[in-house]
Amino acid sequence: MSQAGLRTEPDSEATLALRIAGAGAVRDIEAETALYRHLAPRVRRYGLRHLRDASAADDLMQQVMLLVLDQLRTGRLREPERVVSFIFGSCRTLVLAMHRKESRRDALLELHGESLASAEITIAPRHDHERVARCLDALRERERSVLVMSFYDEKPAEVVAGELGLTAGNVRVIRHRGIAQLRRCVASGREVAA
Repeated sequence: MSQAGLRTEPDSEATLALRIAGAGAVRDIEAETALYRHLAPRVRRYGLRHLRDASAADDLMQQVMLLVLDQLRTGRLREPERVVSFIFGSCRTLVLAMHRKESRRDALLELHGESLASAEITIAPRHDHERVARCLDALRERERSVLVMSFYDEKPAEVVAGELGLTAGNVRVIRHRGIAQLRRCVASGREVAA
C-alpha cells in the first residue's frame, strides 16, 4: 500500500501523555492542547452524569484537567500511558469530595437554617463608579499602582513588591494609606490632594 493510501491516526491519549511527561521544562503545548481536547469533554460528561449540574461539571473538568497536566509536566504521574485511568480515578475522588461537601452544607442548613432565615440582611451601599474612578486617578501613581495591582489584578503583596521594587511590608503600608485616601475622597465627593 502506498504512503498516500495510509490513514494517519491522531495521537492516542497515552501517546500524548508520554509526550507531555517527556517534554520536561520545554513543555509540549501541542500535546497538552490535543490531550485536553480529547479528554476534557469526557470529563465534563462524567461530571454532568454524576453531579447533575453544568457549573459543577465545568468545575470538575477544570480541576481534573489542571491536575493531570500538572502531574504529567512534573513527572509525578508514574504511568503516563495510563492517563485515562488516572483521570477517571481523579473524577471519582473529586465527585465524592463534592458530594461530601454538599452533604455537610445541607446538614448545617438543616440544623441552623431557621436562624439564618431570620437574620437581617442589609445591602451594602453602591458607590458611584465614576467618583471612585476619579478618586483613584487623584491618588499618587505609586498608591494607585499598588491598589490596582492588589485589587484589580489580585496580586499578593510579595508579587506587587517585586514588580515595583518595594518590600512586601512597604506595599501593605502604601495599600493601607491608599485605601484610606480613597475612602475619604469617595465619602466627601472631592478628590483628596496627594
